[in-house]
Amino acid sequence: QVQLVESGGGLVQAGGSLRLSCAASGRTFSSYAMGWFRQAPGKEREFVAAVSNSGGITDYADSVKGRFTISRDNSKNTVDLQMNNLKPEDTAVYYCRVGDSYWGQGTQVTVSS
Repeated sequence: QVQLVESGGGLVQAGGSLRLSCAASGRTFSSYAMGWFRQAPGKEREFVAAVSNSGGITDYADSVKGRFTISRDNSKNTVDLQMNNLKPEDTAVYYCRVGDSYWGQGTQVTVSS
């Protein structure tokens, strides 16, 4: 059974940092792209960042470029999201996604002003 478990969310002041981690289990995901999405209250889920299966190619939403960094470790089946210089508008539930079908349960990130 495939399972994705996110961790690392929390409450932080504007300008602070958090590191999210997603651990995948149930199969090997080294051939899949991995990514992070987020959903703020009253808004649709949106793309944040993605990394290719090898880790060599990354992509970011314009709103997080230069502040967030995505990385993966295929030996551990994990994908991380380092978030720096956080802003109140980054407040959302953050979801890990592997391939097109597998989603985590989400982790709350709250940035206070």
